[in-house]
Amino acid sequence: MHRGAIVLALCMTKFRPGSIAYAKDGRSYTVEIVDGGTVYCTASNGIEADFPESSLLTESEWTARANGRRDISYARLKQSKAYASSPDRIDPALAEQVLVKTERLEPSLLDFVAFTTAHQILLDNHDDDLISGLSIVKSRQIFDEAKPEIRARLVAELLGMKTEVFASALKLGDNLMRAMIEKGLAVHATAFDEFLDRPRK
Repeated sequence: MHRGAIVLALCMTKFRPGSIAYAKDGRSYTVEIVDGGTVYCTASNGIEADFPESSLLTESEWTARANGRRDISYARLKQSKAYASSPDRIDPALAEQVLVKTERLEPSLLDFVAFTTAHQILLDNHDDDLISGLSIVKSRQIFDEAKPEIRARLVAELLGMKTEVFASALKLGDNLMRAMIEKGLAVHATAFDEFLDRPRK
């Protein structure tokens, strides 16, 4: 190909040799050459592949798409079944009080519940690829916006007890309630430890 034609072809494509291209399934490839609307690539395992240029995304396009999906998913969290009205009949004021006491006794628990709830919703929605970028802060914001009786139910479910039992723990002394929380968290010990090491962002 004439030098001028090569330069023109490069100007007409959004991919350059050595750049990263993303297939629509999220797999990334290193671009080797672009010829006649076809992008010839190499996967991380060395396997060669070729795609129509229109079927691939650049790194910036993939990031924008992923961020957009994250925003949509956070909006969907609020509308999920987990945050639907709670069938448990407990006094909202009592629910709020037991949540405040819970956070005082185990400051990271409500963050963990919010994050774990969001994690499960993404799994249920088949958005597994978004889990690695899940925000603790945004998950907690959505949790805090829910009614206190819904938040109390989510904490109770994670601790493996009925919402009414969890709410009644407000009457317990600090040591007994802390022991109750620790017993419920024991099932999630590994996940909770990993969560504590996760950057809060």
